[in-house]
Amino acid sequence: MDLTLRCTFCDTLNKVEVEKARQRPKCGDCGRPILLDRPVKVQEEDFGRTVLESTAPVLVDFYADWCGPCRILAPILDEIAGENVGRLVVAKVDTDRAQKLALEYGIRGVPTVVMFKEGKEAGRSVGIEPERLKAMVEAA
Repeated sequence: MDLTLRCTFCDTLNKVEVEKARQRPKCGDCGRPILLDRPVKVQEEDFGRTVLESTAPVLVDFYADWCGPCRILAPILDEIAGENVGRLVVAKVDTDRAQKLALEYGIRGVPTVVMFKEGKEAGRSVGIEPERLKAMVEAA
């Protein structure tokens, strides 16, 4: 299972083997670690390559910085990312900066968390639904 991620340090796109995430893959350009034990930020221009073309399941948190419930949900997503390293990737998309994506995926409220498998939506949670999130992760 692999996906393409932008390095948070130098912005270089890197192909990452998700199964080897515990070995802390490094950016091919700057050599810094690409950490998948926490949610990774995905920008609108990278969404297709990172989420839709991924062969690994990707749990995407559509959020906004000003959203109180999003802040409450954040530690739950951190935990999911840490517990599922090598199995799936947790990504975050800021809906204020990715308005076209929010419209395209029918995000009418935040937080909305969508599970993508093989580029298609496989589950959705709106609001704070820890049990629903865990069920989506287990189904992945």
